[in-house]
Amino acid sequence: MDLQFLGTSSGVPTKARNVSATAVIEASGSRWYLVDCGEGTQHQLLHSPLSLRELRAIFITHVHGDHCFGLPGLLASAGMSGRKEPLLLVMPAALQAWVRQSLAVSASYLAFELQFTDLETFTGMAFDNVQISALALSHRVPSWGFVFEESDPEPRLDTARLRAEGIAPGPLWGQLAHGQAVEHQGRTLDPRQYLLATRPVQRFIVCGDNDQPQLLAEWARDVDVLVHEATFTQPVIERAQGSFGHSTAAAVARFAEAAGVRNLVLTHFSARYQDKGGRGSSIEEVREEARACYRGHLTLARDLRRYRLGRDGVLVEVE
Repeated sequence: MDLQFLGTSSGVPTKARNVSATAVIEASGSRWYLVDCGEGTQHQLLHSPLSLRELRAIFITHVHGDHCFGLPGLLASAGMSGRKEPLLLVMPAALQAWVRQSLAVSASYLAFELQFTDLETFTGMAFDNVQISALALSHRVPSWGFVFEESDPEPRLDTARLRAEGIAPGPLWGQLAHGQAVEHQGRTLDPRQYLLATRPVQRFIVCGDNDQPQLLAEWARDVDVLVHEATFTQPVIERAQGSFGHSTAAAVARFAEAAGVRNLVLTHFSARYQDKGGRGSSIEEVREEARACYRGHLTLARDLRRYRLGRDGVLVEVE
């Protein structure tokens, strides 16, 4: 799987960072999933290769505007782009009437069906070789994260087993290789029993706002990539005498180190942290605070950058 960040700022956009939106892209092609949809997300998409026609589902982590205000506009644009396939929206129940009303009062016509699912009762789902589940987090309002698990999109056929069972090369092999069940000598052959993965399952966690990283302990045990907010650094929290429902870079990094997270991606940075410093604080303060607590592969997400998990298990930026 790939990650492409469409917004990495918290609360308000900056000149360099839009508000929250993250694309999770299948390894097998152009199909993708959107986690959060802050205002301006559709504008960010114009600077990416992602197509609204290939969007499989949208997941909104919580009701705050910097995570959802871009949704009506994005849906309207999807309709104008010619999308016909139904679109799944997993979001807090409180947002659903707002989305419907926004589209209705603006006379926005959609040629595709919106399939709403309450996040509060969401039990998970699967798309081909990708499975998605949700986990509850801690914030000023109910907030969730999403776990994406992708099995090998291109497994190879276990030809040795087929020959051992007396199944000669032919059309049956091709059908099994494409994941189709076939009939052979009075029995049904399950393709899952004749396909060998060439890589392990990849597991990514993409979190909403969360001030208790330890809630991820069970889920993070075997995770390949953890995407988590690092809105503030520790000195800011101490001066403000409160976290406002957010995590510091140090808190997330300490958790990731203890949990053995292989790749930690920080995002959702306060607008005070500027790439070049200047009047505000520098984003390098976030990096330095996290690096002091975490020895794994650390990434500070940047808008429009795309990242891929390599076969060596390291997340790297790709063009």
